[in-house]
Amino acid sequence: MSAGIYLHIPFCKSRCSYCDFATDVYRESNAVERYVDALCAELKKFQPRICADDADKIRSSDPRDRRLSAANSFLPADTIYFGGGTPSLLTADQVERIKEVINTHFDLAEDAEITMEMNPATVSAETLGAYRSLGVNRASFGVQTFNDRDLKLLARGHDANDARETFRLLRDAGFDNISFDLIAGLPGQTLDDWERNLDEALKMQPEHLSLYLLEIHEGTPLAEQLRSGRRPMPDEDIAAEMYEMMLDKTSSAGFEQYEISNFAKPGFESRHNTKYWRLDPVYGFGVSAHSFDGVLRYSNERDTSAYVKSIEDCSTAEVMREQIDAASEFIFLGLRLNKGIDIDEYRRRYDTDIQEKYGAELRDLSDKNLLEIAEGRIKLTRKGMLFSNEVFAAFV
Repeated sequence: MSAGIYLHIPFCKSRCSYCDFATDVYRESNAVERYVDALCAELKKFQPRICADDADKIRSSDPRDRRLSAANSFLPADTIYFGGGTPSLLTADQVERIKEVINTHFDLAEDAEITMEMNPATVSAETLGAYRSLGVNRASFGVQTFNDRDLKLLARGHDANDARETFRLLRDAGFDNISFDLIAGLPGQTLDDWERNLDEALKMQPEHLSLYLLEIHEGTPLAEQLRSGRRPMPDEDIAAEMYEMMLDKTSSAGFEQYEISNFAKPGFESRHNTKYWRLDPVYGFGVSAHSFDGVLRYSNERDTSAYVKSIEDCSTAEVMREQIDAASEFIFLGLRLNKGIDIDEYRRRYDTDIQEKYGAELRDLSDKNLLEIAEGRIKLTRKGMLFSNEVFAAFV
């Protein structure tokens, strides 16, 4: 089993009104350079807790035994994901430095999926060409909406034409694996608005679409705007209709839904993100980054300045480590995938019969038409996707 590598780049030109990620407004290049130095130092000092190939064998073993037998063993990896923030604010030289450290300390597969999140109006033809030459072969592209009014509401810092131009630049630079992010259920957004967003995105023919219903996070400017009445509260019934619309339109356009919010042309599913839903090992680097080694989850300092100082002073910025209830998480993460959970795989991983352990819950959810059990798998129904939080709560 090969691991994934996640790299958090926190810098943005401005902070979006709905965002609760660990981000910082880009102010000066020296701060970014110092951050890249810290990120590379963290990568160099990294020693995995377990060998990814042995993850299945030791999920229930003694935590004291979870160490590689050789300190200099190379960990196999087949995905890299530059997330943020706005990773496309990095220079090509900075990306190259990070990639060189990864190549030195990991056994990176030749066909590795290397994704970079990008925001419109943050890249040039020259920069994209350089990224592509460094092996970046997938772009996750934060469009969110093609409606300029809604873009201002979200404080996105770009307009719809910027999104269209950036997509053209990506194609010209040779990117043949592009994903769009779009958000449904924005305050004041109508079904017609959402249909126009979907139609334009599908007309542009990306390989992948991530279509999310808006989540309101406490402490964000948008949450305050809604609480104060300056923005209308999103309508849950309209949001449900928007979800149904996205299922129908993406299917008609040749996209396959493989996860609750993710749709791809055949063969273009996100290999990196699928690791999270399958509870495969993913190692995170950078401020606020989370890692999972097959048994333990651990995370870094959330404040950028504190992260950099911790790496410079102590070579680590880890602030939390815990052994998770992997058997439970495997269920509600796996149910996010359209193919659901393989009953035999669950038994192999956790030495437990899921239908015996959760018989009452499974019967209740099946009776409500939220789950179906067939051909050795448990998966959400179409109705279950709309009420997925109710399903997941049964296994927490």
